Amino acid sequence: MTHEKLDNNAVYGTVQLPDIPAPDKAKTKTFALGCAMLASMTSILLGYDMGVMSGATIYIQKDLKITDVQVEILVGILNLYCLFGSAAAGRTSDLIGRRYTIVFAAAIFFVGAVVMGTSVNYAHLMVGRFVAGIGVGYAIMIAPVYTAEVSPASCRGFLTSFPEVFINFGILLGYVSNFAFRKLSLRLGWRLMLGIGAVPSVFMGLGVLVMPESPRWLVLQGRLGDARRVLVKTSESKEEAQLRLESIQEAAGIPLDCTDEVVKPPKIEKGHEVWKELFLHPTPTVRRVLIAAVGIHFFQQASGIDAVVLYSPRIFKKAGIVTNTALLGATMAVGFVKTITILIATFLLDRIGRRPLLLSSVGGMILSLILLAFGLTMIDHNPHTKLSWALALSIAMVLFSVAFFSIGLGPITWVYSSEIFPLRLRAQGTSVGAAVNRVVSGIISMTFISMSKAITIGGGFFLFAGVATVAWVFFFTFLPETQGRNLEDMDALFGKSRRKKSQSKDETSNGQVQLENTGPV
Repeated sequence: MTHEKLDNNAVYGTVQLPDIPAPDKAKTKTFALGCAMLASMTSILLGYDMGVMSGATIYIQKDLKITDVQVEILVGILNLYCLFGSAAAGRTSDLIGRRYTIVFAAAIFFVGAVVMGTSVNYAHLMVGRFVAGIGVGYAIMIAPVYTAEVSPASCRGFLTSFPEVFINFGILLGYVSNFAFRKLSLRLGWRLMLGIGAVPSVFMGLGVLVMPESPRWLVLQGRLGDARRVLVKTSESKEEAQLRLESIQEAAGIPLDCTDEVVKPPKIEKGHEVWKELFLHPTPTVRRVLIAAVGIHFFQQASGIDAVVLYSPRIFKKAGIVTNTALLGATMAVGFVKTITILIATFLLDRIGRRPLLLSSVGGMILSLILLAFGLTMIDHNPHTKLSWALALSIAMVLFSVAFFSIGLGPITWVYSSEIFPLRLRAQGTSVGAAVNRVVSGIISMTFISMSKAITIGGGFFLFAGVATVAWVFFFTFLPETQGRNLEDMDALFGKSRRKKSQSKDETSNGQVQLENTGPV
């Protein structure tokens, strides 16, 4: 038996990769679609919690006699608890694999949902929020990573947008749950709304077990044969599968001429070394990637989408809708609009590209938020006069704002951040983006009621419109197009985008939009 020694002292055997039949293009797309859907279904957990809490708090506040501040904390604290899950998810997924991390997330959320559904007081309910938050933190980090790693470049945008699709579907289910159980007794209704969230987590955890493991994780474990088999099933041709495998091998530090079935795993940087490269000693390219990922996650939430989703019943009540049935019915309309527009977005990501959708989406949000703020301000300044036009304007702009969000900024945030990090930094880098996302979401959701009382609800949305304007400028000047690029090409893409236009090569034939770096990186 012969061996080949490498610099990292890995020893490779001589069992050759098997001759795998050429893939059928239709079957590979179907297989990749199935994998992405199963992985992304864990995002339903976050969406359901967001949707159901918007209506459940109406009944929780009456039953448990809690204040508005306690409602804010109850609604928003899950986002901060997510940090524990997101922080641990990167390392966990590197140790046990992407697939079993998804199963772990579903199991944790199951326990949290049961605890919330059986709560007898506010403290008990907060314990359930903590447990569920950890599960959600795992889910929102690992689902886009797995999907990005298993998807071919030609449809990666479409497939990687699935986590956001299922978040929206979960929100809609939460709204439907609110409406369906609204007439039950005060003590039973909200507990059933929260507790029933345990049911889908069981099916998700079991369904994920039929998925293959991420080919990039398999390569990091030295399992080249298994990785190639997965790549053949998820690539449009055998040649594409081989090219993807070679790109992953190169990124992992395994020689391209090594074609063994199983090899000794390459040296993987320890967790603290990865964090050092991300934060203490990043290269200019890594620094730019990190800023891009953190920036897009920050602005996704700072533009106020969770204020609309979580507090839509309060917004509609302020606009002039009175009864709980009408409030929850209008809120369901928000869920339907979000779900329909996110489905449209999935078909546009790989056709139009990330940048055009992102910029048009945020532009539409700015206009919608300004008009929503104007309508609510007019209503606030005329408390004794029913302004039908302002009511109609406010309801319409809520729907338009969530539609514009879901057509671009919503799905692209997760697609973009999951595909731009180098392989060695991807799990931890994506977890950083998810952590920023949840922190900002938590801050918004835990302060919105207080902010509305301090500067009026209209003033709050004027503030969100200002943040969205800053976001548009950031996206325009800082984020290059990633459509059609292999994950292993991102280092070169972000390195080149730091140069001035006059010094960069014309790459329009590759569909790349070159950006001039307008500030220090």
